This record gives sequence, structure tokens and C-alpha cells, in this order.
Amino acid sequence: MANPWAGEVEVTLDGARHVAKLTLGTLAELEAELGEGSLLDLVRRFESGAFSTRDVLALLVAGLRGGGWRGGAEDLRAVEIAGGPIEAARIAAQLLARAFTVPGSA
Repeated sequence: MANPWAGEVEVTLDGARHVAKLTLGTLAELEAELGEGSLLDLVRRFESGAFSTRDVLALLVAGLRGGGWRGGAEDLRAVEIAGGPIEAARIAAQLLARAFTVPGSA
């Protein structure tokens, strides 16, 4: 079970539950992976709905790796994410929100 107070989000890949969270290390990897702008720019894209599938994939990989998963983007492309692309985008947004806010705060 994911702990929102620890910034965790639950992700189901091929029927198996995983915990994802953005750690400082995975945030740095994410910033390098996206290669443009800052994490604040990424947050703005999600807030405005202007994010790309590349953003979603990069966030999911970073979050899963922060939760202990040892895969990469290629591995994630080959699995079924419960809820499909819409759920993947929701999880990615939740990862960002939980990394930078306290649960229950506005």
C-alpha cells in the first residue's frame, strides 16, 4: 500500500502492484532525461494540461525507480499499466504533486 505522506503512489504493471515515489536522485535523473527547462516547467505543463506522453513515461520511470523498481523506459513500454494511458497520466501528476506538497494541503 502506498503511503502518500512519504510521497508514494501505487502503480499496477501487468497485474503486479508497485510503489512509486520521486526521490531527490530520481528527480535529478528526470531533469536530465527531459533535457529542457526545469522541474517547475514540467509542473506547469501538468497544471495546464500541456504535458506529453514523453513526460508521463519519464515521470513513471523515475517514480518506479524511486520505489525500488530496476526497469527502464524500454521495460515500461512493454507492460500493461492498469487503467491505461489516462491512469498513467493521473499517476504521473500525482507523483509530481506528492513530491512537492504535503498531503491534505491546498
